Amino acid sequence: MKISDVLSREEIAYFSKKSDLRGLGVVVSTWASILLLFYVVATWTNVFTVLALLMLLPGRMLALSIISHDCGHRVLFKSERLNHFFGQYFASNIVFSDLPSYARSHVKHHKLAGTDRDPDLVNYKNYPVSKASFKRKLIRDITGKTGYKLLRFVVVSALAYRDKERRDFSLPFVKELGVQAVFAIFLSVFFSPFIYLAWVGTFLTTYMIVVRLRQLAEHAVVPDLYDLDPRKNTRTVVARWWEKLFIAPNNVNYHLEHHFMASVPCYRLPEMHARLKNKGVYDETPICYGYNKLFPQFIVS
Repeated sequence: MKISDVLSREEIAYFSKKSDLRGLGVVVSTWASILLLFYVVATWTNVFTVLALLMLLPGRMLALSIISHDCGHRVLFKSERLNHFFGQYFASNIVFSDLPSYARSHVKHHKLAGTDRDPDLVNYKNYPVSKASFKRKLIRDITGKTGYKLLRFVVVSALAYRDKERRDFSLPFVKELGVQAVFAIFLSVFFSPFIYLAWVGTFLTTYMIVVRLRQLAEHAVVPDLYDLDPRKNTRTVVARWWEKLFIAPNNVNYHLEHHFMASVPCYRLPEMHARLKNKGVYDETPICYGYNKLFPQFIVS
């Protein structure tokens, strides 16, 4: 099914409409929640606030990734400059990524979703897995092994800048580390050096779990990974308010709608979901209500 089969030109134009003001609202609200967490932990540093940080911060990191994602699609802001500026320096680089590199890779996922050439297929094609296998994956995440591989790649790639022949390749990684240095100084001056260490520690551990679960929620154990209809190869999860704090920030849970029409900014996805549902598009499509009902499907009992 194509989106033009169910939405009029006027509806498509409406849902694709971008707003610099609303895009800025997403960025400001995300960063406000992050800075509030930093303030609480820096002001009242104890085992409870640190544990709360480790639990809540991954969701905020994912919120930054969604900002980067939408800016990579050039839809969070109407302005191209704002998409690049905020997507790169206030989102991608903060979570050890590069916006142009990510966008080039991600567009292939959209073009090839529903085929065996989908570059992201390796992340979810083998599910469901045994309980022991799933446990091993989570242990690698929580102990930092998964995150260490990613971070090591960034550092090693940045060091390759010394090689003249590899400078074009390594420059994005040099910029990432440069932004991280500025971020570390900012946190040390206004909060505490410990906060930046907690940021990196969270990235290496609990954030890796959230990233894994997000990928699985979007495409694992769907009706048919190799069907071109997004209703078959992609999933939407209707998240409860508290789930949005941990795993579904900035409407990332409306992933089926995003695959129907990648031109829709994250702040219009809930309305688009409601419109498609009212039109009967999801009458024969499983929509999951709550992540607690979804995660058991990833494990073979």
